Amino acid sequence: MSSPVAEVAAPVTHALHDDLARHLQHLQVERRLAARTRTMYRLAFERLQRCAEAAGVPLREVQSHHVRRWAGQMHAQGLAPGSIAIELSAWRSFYRWLGREGLVTQNPVAGVRAPRAPKPLPKALAVDQAVALAEFKDDITERRDSLALAARDRCITELLYSCGLRVAELVALDAQPGSQAIGWIDISDSTAHVRGKGDKPRSVPVGGPALKTLQDWLTLRLQMATPGEPALFVSNRGSRITTGQVRSRLKRRAQQAGLPTHVHPHMLRHSFASHLLQSSGDLRAVQELLGHANITTTQVYTKLDFGHLSKVYDAAHPRAKRKD
Repeated sequence: MSSPVAEVAAPVTHALHDDLARHLQHLQVERRLAARTRTMYRLAFERLQRCAEAAGVPLREVQSHHVRRWAGQMHAQGLAPGSIAIELSAWRSFYRWLGREGLVTQNPVAGVRAPRAPKPLPKALAVDQAVALAEFKDDITERRDSLALAARDRCITELLYSCGLRVAELVALDAQPGSQAIGWIDISDSTAHVRGKGDKPRSVPVGGPALKTLQDWLTLRLQMATPGEPALFVSNRGSRITTGQVRSRLKRRAQQAGLPTHVHPHMLRHSFASHLLQSSGDLRAVQELLGHANITTTQVYTKLDFGHLSKVYDAAHPRAKRKD
């Protein structure tokens, strides 16, 4: 005799139950859902019908414990949490409609949630990779515009990695502070002043190598910027550079530097946070530098390098050393 899980996975061999078919018609005629969306709903309804039949329970008598068990079966079969959430959403819609029609007294899916999807760890470069990218020297000609472009890209890379800026914060930087400036860099005190998410201001120290590349860029910036353009970083057209252009230039630079991975601006922010946390161990300081409102957002970086944490433990904790 086959298991309930195996029966749930079996292909559909008959038409939808009348209630399910009528609700699907309702989605098409009254809610005017797109054909692709209706196909997704139908597949979810077919699974619900298989589950109910395998359990020997009529659709109108399904209870919350049935739905939870079926969600668990889907998870055991390897269905992704996001896919399970879609299935449950469709089922919830069906029982909500049955309730409006007076055919059920409660929605058995109302309190059921899909398994939580694991949060992927942010990808960060190794320290030597980040340094190699920042120090990479472009193979450029002696043309003035090529020199300016190379200086700009080096400065952008340094600021993203050295300051942990978001790409939107970087492109919003102006060359000079002013009443309209969203962000700027004060060279005199080596500080970048930016506005992050929620228009929250913060100040971030700028390291020596980043300041050097900034000064190199500023000596060439007027060759690219149109007159009166306030932006610190400009495109070939002389206007403020876009986030997409930064991504494209950084990807190209990483490829030229021989890095074995796709590099994007936020990866440099992750690298900044990870490397700083590894060196300092000061989670609260890293939170402030990143501009995170909640420290739980910053805590993800503590998981990036367990090997580093293990070495610290072995070297420092009095009970760490194992007997031979």
